[in-house]
Amino acid sequence: MDKNAIKKYAVWARRELIDRVSKRAAVYGITEKDMGDPNADSVNGHLLTAAEKRQRQALIRRIQEKDYQQVMEEVAYTWFNRFAALRFMEVNGYLPTHIRVFTDDEGRFRPQILAEAIHLELDGLNMETVYQLKDANQEEELFKYLLIVQCNALNSILPGMFQKIEDYTELLLPDYLLREGSVIEQMITLIPEDDWKDQVQIIGWLYQYYNTEPKDKVFADLKKNIKISKQNIPAATQLFTPDWIVHYMVENSLGRLWMEGHPSARDKYLPAHNDDGSVRVEEGKWNYYLEEAEQEPEVQAQLAEIRKQYAALKPEEILAIDPCAGSGHILCVLFDVLVNIYEDYGYTAREAAVSIVQNNLWGLDIDDRAAQLAYFAVMMKARQYDRRFFSKGVQPHVYAIQESNGINREHLNYLGRGLSNIERNNAVNQMNALLDEFIDAKEYGSILQPREYDWALLSRFVEDTTPMQQMTFGEAGLDATQAALRMMIAQGQALTRKYHVVITNPPYMGLRNMGQALFDRAMSDYPMTKQDLFGVMMERCLEGFTLQDGYSAMITQHVWMFTSGFEKYRASSITQEHTIDTLVHLGTRAFEEISGEVVQTCTFVIRKKRINNYNAHYVRLVSEGNASEKEAAYLSGAKRFSQVDSVFSKIPGNPICYWFGKALYQAFESNPLIGDISNTRQGLKTSDDKRFVRYFYEVSVDKIAGFVATMEEANRSGKKWFWLNKGAQIRWYGNNLFLINWENDGQEVKEYATQVAGSYSKNITAIDAYFKPSISWAQIAISHPAFRVVPQGYIFASAGPSLFVNDERQRMYVIALLNSVVTQEILNAINPTINFGVSDILKVPFIFVPTICDKVSSLSSAAVEYCKTDWDSFETSWDFQRHPLVTPAIDQHYMRLADCWRDWERACNDRFTQLRANEEELNRIFIDIYGLQDELTPEVEDKDVTVRKADLGHDIRSLISYAVGCMLGRYSLDKPGLAFAGGNWQEWLAQQDAMTYAPDKDGILPITDDEYFYDDIVTIFVDWVKTVYGAATLEENLTFIANALGGKGSPREVIREYFLNDFYKDHLKIYQKRPIYWLFDSGKKNGFKALVYMHRWQPDTIARVRTDYVHEMQSRYRTAIADVEQRINGASTSERVKLTKHLSALQAQAEELRKYEEKVHHLADQMIGIDLDDGVKVNYAKFADVLAPIK
Repeated sequence: MDKNAIKKYAVWARRELIDRVSKRAAVYGITEKDMGDPNADSVNGHLLTAAEKRQRQALIRRIQEKDYQQVMEEVAYTWFNRFAALRFMEVNGYLPTHIRVFTDDEGRFRPQILAEAIHLELDGLNMETVYQLKDANQEEELFKYLLIVQCNALNSILPGMFQKIEDYTELLLPDYLLREGSVIEQMITLIPEDDWKDQVQIIGWLYQYYNTEPKDKVFADLKKNIKISKQNIPAATQLFTPDWIVHYMVENSLGRLWMEGHPSARDKYLPAHNDDGSVRVEEGKWNYYLEEAEQEPEVQAQLAEIRKQYAALKPEEILAIDPCAGSGHILCVLFDVLVNIYEDYGYTAREAAVSIVQNNLWGLDIDDRAAQLAYFAVMMKARQYDRRFFSKGVQPHVYAIQESNGINREHLNYLGRGLSNIERNNAVNQMNALLDEFIDAKEYGSILQPREYDWALLSRFVEDTTPMQQMTFGEAGLDATQAALRMMIAQGQALTRKYHVVITNPPYMGLRNMGQALFDRAMSDYPMTKQDLFGVMMERCLEGFTLQDGYSAMITQHVWMFTSGFEKYRASSITQEHTIDTLVHLGTRAFEEISGEVVQTCTFVIRKKRINNYNAHYVRLVSEGNASEKEAAYLSGAKRFSQVDSVFSKIPGNPICYWFGKALYQAFESNPLIGDISNTRQGLKTSDDKRFVRYFYEVSVDKIAGFVATMEEANRSGKKWFWLNKGAQIRWYGNNLFLINWENDGQEVKEYATQVAGSYSKNITAIDAYFKPSISWAQIAISHPAFRVVPQGYIFASAGPSLFVNDERQRMYVIALLNSVVTQEILNAINPTINFGVSDILKVPFIFVPTICDKVSSLSSAAVEYCKTDWDSFETSWDFQRHPLVTPAIDQHYMRLADCWRDWERACNDRFTQLRANEEELNRIFIDIYGLQDELTPEVEDKDVTVRKADLGHDIRSLISYAVGCMLGRYSLDKPGLAFAGGNWQEWLAQQDAMTYAPDKDGILPITDDEYFYDDIVTIFVDWVKTVYGAATLEENLTFIANALGGKGSPREVIREYFLNDFYKDHLKIYQKRPIYWLFDSGKKNGFKALVYMHRWQPDTIARVRTDYVHEMQSRYRTAIADVEQRINGASTSERVKLTKHLSALQAQAEELRKYEEKVHHLADQMIGIDLDDGVKVNYAKFADVLAPIK
């Protein structure tokens, strides 16, 4: 099946149909802005027929009830569904006429219905109209007429898909359907005919892909904090379930129900296995059936009693439902397995089909369109088994849940007239109560739990319309009300019925994304599972829909197995009142349409009966990379576990850690937890980081506190900015980048927090732990958390939770354990999500072995030191001393940059290798301590080693950045670390002794495409290279730099090109879009660029840029233009072409600079200063008109 073609078509068809339907509406004077007079007899010069007038009025009413866009969407998808249904039926020979609607017998887009028009026998077909249209050669109109008649004729057998087209839907049938490029022609052309023979797949994928753009919009809106409305729930939550997962759920619930009571069916439906234990897949077999694990005698006795009940069950007594039916995939597979069950009992498949539709299957969905497709899917499945099924008048119990909001309750006065007064009053009261329950029902769907009513009485009440002698005005529309009430009764019965088997793929929607009504319902009715809509549906299915001793099977996100939000439900319901029968842990990428690591799933079957000590089967497929690999692994028979759920209670939080061996359970049972030997704290929330938090390189260095030990020392320091620990996915050491305004004991932060929350203590927490050394991690981690030491002197934020261990030796032991594969394995079970809070870390069992504490501490201390050396090697570290490619030149008098880089490469490789060796040794130690030799291996992958390897391109770019820092005075070749980073520049300069390399005098470095200035950035960079490495190797070193940068031309040309086009992009990356060097930039023509250092900014900086550089550059352009013009006059033809091109470029640059000068002039006159405390974003924005944009 070509899913790309299906997706391309479905996405395009939705847009095309909405456009075409809207154009048809406009023909009748109806647009989004205006609908005209509903009672008009003519529109746009067209005299309306009686039918058109009636349909137009109905369309206007519908738009007034809803809105224009929603109605256009509804009509578009109605026609899309009908076109898809007709195409499926014609390809599979299911049309009663056996005449194709869209193609000829050879599959070409030549509608057979047109060729056979005069021979057609369809209810409602007016042959006179056919002849008139044929005689007038109006083929397009004839096709539309025949299409409508065909749809109406199918209403008698498929009323759920082909409602009578007598309203505005007919009015809005798109034009030009026979043309090349029409919705129908593209459906025939893009989707191969064979794809239409796989009913489940084609319908499911068409539905999913049709919703692609609405779904994208919903998720884009969520980023704007726009909650998911009831209209958007289907688009947001629809996901087509992989076929093999549906088979697993059905075969291991419905199949097991039958198999346990009728063991003779085993030979008929269970597949054989190959010698390696893998399943020998056979068509018609239950290839995904999991054999029951070996059970203890007392469990076998309980199962025997249950099987007696199953043995007495007849096929027609089995009740099954999918309460979130979507396009009907699960219902179709249920149908197939039910046919197997009927055949095992002695029925023919043909006999089974009618009984299944009448007695066994129910389907519900919140989405009208999905329910329509599911209804169609069930009908087609029945037709597959019984070619005469359509003639039997049987309709499936598949419903779109409807709201009662618009039902005219006055009509209740005209119903039930033949009932006794007592019965009628009872019926009216019950009906009103039922209607109350279904107000805004589409907000809630199948999570609604209506009360039981006297359904027989309500049905009699609705059908009893004993007429009065003369119809009154109040009875108008009574038929429509009756139809709506029948729907209320049908969905009420479906929602209150109990089923042997409940199977669904529920919607996934976190609590914070729900609309208010759904949020309130989840909070009030489902407090244990409210975290996500799938959890609510888990509870609804198991507790509400499922019969005692029945099965509930689902595919959901896997967080219910592990996280604290579902802990109560796991402990009090799943493992106490019910029994997990089988579970397949899918992890990420179980769905083809979802990539990435965020959505992790599992599929399971739970028996609604508690069987103590039941040994459940689990299959672990979390490491397989995609859906097909997971299916193959499942069928291979590998990765199977069996576990009794009582062991889960040994772990804090009761997580479903089915794959843990005895050693890990023993570790939890017999040892303290991390939380018992440490204090773990969640840090502060400023409520406005933009105001209170800075990168350390943004502010003046003289306002930054040292690494204080206590709050008292902090207050005595008089400083404004204190070090702040935030979360980072860095192991052992690093991310020491941030500062917080904690001046005067955090006065401003506390005052603001009090304004926001009423009391600062709600957000400013754990103050007593500030400035103490700790172990920290990122609360959000894509794979597994990385733990790092945070030295003395840091306040910590909520995104950087911290763990405190007073003893230094034990602290290094703890961080070694936390960074080991043992803790990774434990955390994968305790909380296999991306959010790792304090409580998760507290639950790790702590086995302390004093005899190896020194060894562990030594290895982990060395790991910290390796990572600190690596972190401090680059300028975004506070402890950065000097660039690693400069140090050998100064300390060892290296003259060749290539030699410096090779030394650096060796050092990096050695550090990388040694860190990995340390981590692997620590892994071995803890694997042995925890007895996990059979479960884990100590190896560490390269990607998990958190020190860098040498990278020539990256390292040369960072060297250039360091050189620019020396040019502007941030660094000095004579002094390690920061030289000037705030304060009075002239005072600082006066204090310096003779310097090896003096920074630029005015702190303005022009970057132009030629050497126009004495302090041109390339010129002084070359001078810097010569100063560091010597004149003798200058050209060799420049060539080395140019080769590392890549590009064409001489070394100086390559370096100039880098400064012009790429240096600032790299600077923005290095400094996290908080540049400390600011780029004056005239525009894309590179008319003028210049760098300044924000810490040397003065109110007259822009004036000096304008006077000393912009004006000078304008003068040079004038001179250059005049020179080129003069040269053109005497040039040859070929030379003239080159010069003319050069002249155009100069003129463009000059014009760009002229306009830029006006902007510079405007700002220069204002003499604007900056306050470094405000940070880069605020200050940079003041000069946005003349500075390069931050991207």
